[in-house]
Amino acid sequence: MAFWSSTSVFTSKVPRKILFMFTLSLSVTYLFYSLMSCYNSLQFPLQENYAYQGKLVTEETTFVTLREKLYSTSQGLSEFTETERTTAVSTARDHAEAEQRTVEWIRSQASPTKSAAAYHTTALEREHQELSTTDSELRVNCTMDYGVKKLPQAIIIGVKKGGTRALLEALRVHPDVRAVGNEPHFFDRNYEKGLDWYRDLMPSTLEGQITMEKTPSYFVTNHAPKRIHTMARDIKLIIVVRNPVTRAISDYTQTLSKKPEINTFEVLAFKNRTLGLIDASWSALRIGIYALHLESWMQYFPLSQMHFVSGERLIVDPAGEMGKVQDFLGLKRIVTDKHFYFNKTKGFPCLKKPEDSSTPRCLGKSKGRTHPKIDPDVIRRLHKFYKPFNMMFYQMTGENFEWELEEDSGSRSSQD
Repeated sequence: MAFWSSTSVFTSKVPRKILFMFTLSLSVTYLFYSLMSCYNSLQFPLQENYAYQGKLVTEETTFVTLREKLYSTSQGLSEFTETERTTAVSTARDHAEAEQRTVEWIRSQASPTKSAAAYHTTALEREHQELSTTDSELRVNCTMDYGVKKLPQAIIIGVKKGGTRALLEALRVHPDVRAVGNEPHFFDRNYEKGLDWYRDLMPSTLEGQITMEKTPSYFVTNHAPKRIHTMARDIKLIIVVRNPVTRAISDYTQTLSKKPEINTFEVLAFKNRTLGLIDASWSALRIGIYALHLESWMQYFPLSQMHFVSGERLIVDPAGEMGKVQDFLGLKRIVTDKHFYFNKTKGFPCLKKPEDSSTPRCLGKSKGRTHPKIDPDVIRRLHKFYKPFNMMFYQMTGENFEWELEEDSGSRSSQD
């Protein structure tokens, strides 16, 4: 009762207006110190007293905690409105500077061994790369000039000496196709170098353009189908096929130009010519057993993702075959008959621009070699050997390439 009476006397003597101002002043002061405390904790998260929290601070725990704090406020950048993008960019730069200060602060505060410090510094740099980009998810690398480097969306996987080079060069005329000139051989020889290495080989592409490459040996490489499927299960595959007998002779002709000392085609083609035993282990002949190799690819890819180009029709009707390829790739038919000129000397079409009246651009000297004369009896036996495999291939693909109608294939030109 005495307390309440004294309080009543006090309030009666002090004007209510003064009392209100006094209370308001205390409230504003409290609010000010609260805001200052929040501001310091937000702006300088790296200077928290971890010892006060009862933790044993090591370089590793400090790194994880600091990383969480530095990036917790950057997740909302993508939700900014158009008028806030400038501020967002400035904030991102501030985070980069803060991260640099983080590295310096960790080095000055923590005292691990030199080997541990080197390990965690590397880990910090590696995590920065993982968190500051989505390359691993999108399979995309930005380039310094324009466009991006992507893993291929389409690959010419075969076959050797079938006409793959001619097809690739014709496709590169299309403005929406970007392709590697050299054969990467990633899925058969360089797979251990990783997808980042493979992607760096690719040319830069803009939105709407297709990245491509060609390596004919993929078609006959046992582990290539699984590896390509692991990279991109929706990829489009192009296979240029040719009469296997003519293809084998062309293959031998190329090898002969590099190694003149090798045995004759007739000797290499048979294990025992007298008995008519063909050596199917010889690579020049084994490649032409298309049905055998296609079976491996069909275990991973449906036929709807494969397109088979006739090497013979690519010579006599390049525009027609190119139209089908462009349709398969989802491209507008831009490469037409205006882009081709048949070179009688080489025996296959050359490329030109429709508006260009200059000399057409043909494939190199290594293309169009004259085949050596092969014993007609050997050619006949090879046709007989391949016939059942060809029939099986026709059935698997749903296309009849009519190779059995060719009788004299020994003098045909090569085109690859």
